[in-house]
Amino acid sequence: MKAALSPEQVAKYESDGYLVVQDLMSESEIDNFIEDANQPKTPEWKALGLRKHTADSHWNSIAAHPRTSAIVRQLMNGNPRIVQTMYMAKSQKGDTGVALHQDTHYIRNEPNTLMACWVAMSDTDKNNGGLCVVPGSHGRPLYETQLPSDDTQHASWEQVYEMSDPEGQKWDEPMHSHEVQGLDSEEIVYLTVPKGGGVFFTGMTIHGSFANATSDRPRLAFATHYVKEDTWVYRADIQDTVPV
Repeated sequence: MKAALSPEQVAKYESDGYLVVQDLMSESEIDNFIEDANQPKTPEWKALGLRKHTADSHWNSIAAHPRTSAIVRQLMNGNPRIVQTMYMAKSQKGDTGVALHQDTHYIRNEPNTLMACWVAMSDTDKNNGGLCVVPGSHGRPLYETQLPSDDTQHASWEQVYEMSDPEGQKWDEPMHSHEVQGLDSEEIVYLTVPKGGGVFFTGMTIHGSFANATSDRPRLAFATHYVKEDTWVYRADIQDTVPV
């Protein structure tokens, strides 16, 4: 079977901690998802939280997309399981982004096999709050973090999550929106990803986005987080991972 990625693409992912793949999904696949996403939703659907892929075929079609799944499987060298899914519709005129962070801060897992696929569901760039990354940051330890410092650019929140370990111990753990400390802003690379393109990155790769500065261009994106099978996820709300 032909590999999903070339050896050069795999090498770039391993070196930079991220990889942009053009034409990951078709325009019709994305349009079908957005059309459904814009329909009114029931309280029961909303209560699914970050696990809408388990009950909504439209969400599952993106999270378990055959091409995406093949790439994730190749990059993690094993069978992926879906941890969580998020549709992030950032409207024009200043909607804020997510401060620069490493996903492992939010999704502690053991061993750390966490990775993500971020799909552009509209044309995205620096101006409308597209994804930005720090190449090579996946090779560094977890950064110290703080609450986001600029509320015009990044949302800030605090919440308590139930956690549990493989031995069955349970506890509550406070968590907040993370902004890494001590990062040189010159390292940030602002990506331009057209509708249908995708960005794959590791759980240690620093990434995030800024506010949408345009007046007429919403930034639409869908993110799926995966772990390799036999990985333990500590957060109880997303602990029940599902195979791709």
